[in-house]
Amino acid sequence: MAMQKMDKTTQSKTYLALGDSYTIGEQVALHESFPYQLVQLFRKENISFSAAEIIAKTGWTTGELISHLEEIDLQPVYDFVSLLIGVNNQYRGQDIKTFQKEFETLLQKAIHFAAGNSDHVFVLSIPDWGVTPFASGRNRAQIAKEIDTFNFICEKQATQSGVHFINITSAQRINSSLVAGLATDGLHPSATEYELWAKKIFQLAVPLLKKDF
Repeated sequence: MAMQKMDKTTQSKTYLALGDSYTIGEQVALHESFPYQLVQLFRKENISFSAAEIIAKTGWTTGELISHLEEIDLQPVYDFVSLLIGVNNQYRGQDIKTFQKEFETLLQKAIHFAAGNSDHVFVLSIPDWGVTPFASGRNRAQIAKEIDTFNFICEKQATQSGVHFINITSAQRINSSLVAGLATDGLHPSATEYELWAKKIFQLAVPLLKKDF
């Protein structure tokens, strides 16, 4: 069933995306990153949306994202906030307990940016880079085990905080075996894969917006 378009005139909605290379869309065009594709999905439904504000950088860990957020000025509140972080903590072999503490800090910051509306915050699970060609020669089983441990923490803390947890890892592990699922570097997702992530957020976010119409 086609979604009924919303035509009520309202102030443009805002969206803050926090993360690392997966959030900026490393190796794909800017408009092909999942935050930008998400905004386009809203606009196609005649929902006024400002361009996504992306605070992310390739290689960032949870600690580095926290440090950057403490150095910049952002809007007081956003209508939606997404958080996808942790792969570089795992890649660098950082302590899981440190990750747990820092992820909790970022989660609370995300909720704060969403004006305390935890159901307007979306945590995406950490993709498994171990299934990509980039991981050739590495211990893929160990990488998968560690990614699962990090994601268990993300899901548990998101659930306890009333935040949406979106599992994109299960499908990504399958799609990364296909050329269409990967960017040219053989590590990062393709625009097609990012579109799937955007749609998952969109499906959860639209019902929240409908409450205002």
